[in-house]
Amino acid sequence: MLAIALKDLRGLFLSPLAWGLMAVMQLLLAWLFLVQLEGFLELQPRLAAMAGSPGVTGLVVVPLLDSAAVVLMLLVPLLGMGAFSREYSAGTLDLLLSSPVSIPRLVLGKYLALLTVIGLLWLLTALMPLSLLLGTRLDLGRLAAGLLGLGLAAAAYGAVALFFSSLTRQPAVAAVASYGLLLLLWLIDLAGGDLLPRLALGARYRHLLEGLVLSGDLIYFLLLILAALLLTMRRLGDRRLQG
Repeated sequence: MLAIALKDLRGLFLSPLAWGLMAVMQLLLAWLFLVQLEGFLELQPRLAAMAGSPGVTGLVVVPLLDSAAVVLMLLVPLLGMGAFSREYSAGTLDLLLSSPVSIPRLVLGKYLALLTVIGLLWLLTALMPLSLLLGTRLDLGRLAAGLLGLGLAAAAYGAVALFFSSLTRQPAVAAVASYGLLLLLWLIDLAGGDLLPRLALGARYRHLLEGLVLSGDLIYFLLLILAALLLTMRRLGDRRLQG
């Protein structure tokens, strides 16, 4: 598993796509962070005179993490779209499936490589709000909950991208399919009703942004990740049997 993860990780970091996506994300989020911080500094004199006014956590950090979740939803499928699709195209997937490596080790190895890159993006994002500790006080509980939610959401994006990559030899098709499902999960609560809001990824994430760490939300993210990985294993298992 570790050998597969290191091989994929080497491929990701040797790819200009990964570096380009990381640079774009950091530039975009840094710009949003500075704009929100500037707006807060302009409002600060008026906020100081208001009782119970929102602080820098609510006006700067939470919007930044909210934006980061959307940006990651756009970038992670691009990072994960080739995990299996390129193996299909290169003809190496059948070699992997015929090797002694078990399907779970293969899937988890590739997921670990993708999670490593996602973790780096998460860390670079987290450093921006944490830098505010040098000059002001933050609601650390709410910040921790928001960062936890961002990490879980990004991990779910990666698992979904991995699943769709196992379905097709076309990376672009895998990315588009991932976007479709993730966008549906993000916005499904807009349809109303009793059941659909419970499936909404966006609503679950917003709970964590508000500082509410609910067991139901944590289970939701973990089940989404587990379901995507199990479906990927099932897909590859079927292909091994067909081969």
